[in-house]
Amino acid sequence: MLFEQGPIRPPSEAESLLLRFTRNCPWNRCDFCGTYKGTAFSRRSLEEIKQDVDNVCRIVDRIREISWQAGYGGEVNRQVLSEVYRTGSHQVIHVAAWLYRGGKTVFIQDANSLIMKTADLVEAIGYVKRKLPSVERITSYARSKTLAGKSRQELEEIRHAGLSRIHVGMESGSDAVLKYMNKGVTARDHIEGGRRVVEAGISLCEYVLLGLGGRNWPEEHPLETARVLNEINPDFIRMRTLTVIEGTPLYDKLAGGEFAEQTEDEIVAGERLLIENLEGIGSEVVSDHMLNLLEEVCGRLPEQKEYMISVIDRYLSLSEQVRLNFRLGKRTGLYRRLADLNDPARRARVEAMVRRLEAEGRLDGTISSLRASMI
Repeated sequence: MLFEQGPIRPPSEAESLLLRFTRNCPWNRCDFCGTYKGTAFSRRSLEEIKQDVDNVCRIVDRIREISWQAGYGGEVNRQVLSEVYRTGSHQVIHVAAWLYRGGKTVFIQDANSLIMKTADLVEAIGYVKRKLPSVERITSYARSKTLAGKSRQELEEIRHAGLSRIHVGMESGSDAVLKYMNKGVTARDHIEGGRRVVEAGISLCEYVLLGLGGRNWPEEHPLETARVLNEINPDFIRMRTLTVIEGTPLYDKLAGGEFAEQTEDEIVAGERLLIENLEGIGSEVVSDHMLNLLEEVCGRLPEQKEYMISVIDRYLSLSEQVRLNFRLGKRTGLYRRLADLNDPARRARVEAMVRRLEAEGRLDGTISSLRASMI
């Protein structure tokens, strides 16, 4: 009853069934990413994919059987979920949780399953739709360069098969940053690939990595990223914040003094510059990762642009000591929004932590370690 799964998914796919169509990343050279380092990319056959879907169906039948035996008429409720958690394997628990949440969404893994031959991808997606009729949305990661290599007709065929949304790690629109980070794409690749997805009628999420320009390209990174996004007009712009992970090539560049990280305040200032220069698009800006210092910077463009800028300005207008308090409180999980600073008890608790860590000379290191633990 087993089926194969990869290591990651977008936060927005937390309720999705994870099905692995390809293994690992076909590029796997980005300096800032450690997810697939030490692994080899491989394509799974249609037979393997279909067997996994069939095994999911068998697991679904078994979970429904448990529900009937318990007197719940096939419904997957908390009691059934609890029983499965007590006795099931990781995959069985995953399917039960998916059913409990409605069984409506599927995320195709791994990093770039759009690299599959179009005919094979269409057949695999169609098989998922036929075997799991409750599914309403199917999504996948893809690389811009791969998408730029697909014709509009191919992408329309993939959409008609059932692919609803594509998640793309743009990271930056600056050719200098993309080259330095060994991303393997150009700004033009991002624009061509993104436009083809939009024109084909598939929902598009573009991910931006705040701070990726470091102190080498503090303005070029946000300005060029805004320019590229303006040319694409994706449905979603999802913010992420750079954290340099040990074991990556970027960590070696940082340790050797070749790359200089921005402070969190500098990253926030870059975020403001990015949002300020998003023009003529109707994207939804989303900050759905706890790594982002200001998760409340989100909203629909252009209507909520001024609101998002006002959140950033509110943070930047705080005194240096209060900004430090917020950064530590955010990284320890005591704060989620700027308004949490208005809680006297929490604020005093964080201030005591700041004083203690400063006295021990561990404040900056602690904040950095806490950020890294959120990856």
